[in-house]
Amino acid sequence: MTSLARNERPGHDTADLSPSVAARHACRTGMAATTAGVANGYVQGNLAILPEKLASAFHRFCQLNPKPCPIIGMSDVGDPRIPALGIDLDIRTDLPRYRVWRDGEVVEEPTDIMAHWRDDLVAFVIGCSYSFEEALLADGLPIRHIERKLRVPMYRTNIACAPAGPFAGPMVVSMRPFKPADAIRAVQVTSRFPAVHGAPVHLGHPHSIGIADINKPDYGDAVPIAADEIPVFWACGVTPQSVIQAAKLPFAITHSPGLMLVTDLLNKQLAVL
Repeated sequence: MTSLARNERPGHDTADLSPSVAARHACRTGMAATTAGVANGYVQGNLAILPEKLASAFHRFCQLNPKPCPIIGMSDVGDPRIPALGIDLDIRTDLPRYRVWRDGEVVEEPTDIMAHWRDDLVAFVIGCSYSFEEALLADGLPIRHIERKLRVPMYRTNIACAPAGPFAGPMVVSMRPFKPADAIRAVQVTSRFPAVHGAPVHLGHPHSIGIADINKPDYGDAVPIAADEIPVFWACGVTPQSVIQAAKLPFAITHSPGLMLVTDLLNKQLAVL
């Protein structure tokens, strides 16, 4: 598929673009890899696109579940643009890979959704833990999936979300292993970022939140956990996907887990301290 077919703007040299704009342009021209570590300093987001008739209920669901679903941007009905997140942003082309859902099942994972866009759709962008990872790295805390160039491991849990309309189901969490002292510091660091999930929801003992096998994530890639480390779990913006699956919605679009929207917002803008 040519760049112009994917809504590329002619006349731009990517060397002259900001890292965030360059990342979105790369998606338009076929980049379909994890965005962990891409465009450092810029906020990334999870995506949920729903018909207008379900948008108000989903908005309420996010309000009731701010840890896994902190909204950082929302489109007007039928408009693929969200100028507050990027002037040239096009939600139909600017993620590496999407998921198209029908009746609660993923039926396609395209690299753009031009063929699926409709005039009644509303796009929600939800905060992503990749934002606080920058702060963890700056504090000298290692992040295993970045070191290994993998997608962060994510798991469905037995933690129930507060329901709203058809939206109900289990919270999804992302996991990063740390030594106990580093885990304490990770709690302190990520508490500064409530707009991108904030502090962890659980430390250690994965079975107590319904994770049967830590080596078999429901989304993303497994990472090794050393004998002197504990798993640390944060609420995750993939939660809407488990809810869409549970509700068996007739139609929805999300991002492919780990392959996010890169925005023009700066991570430091989201810090509360």
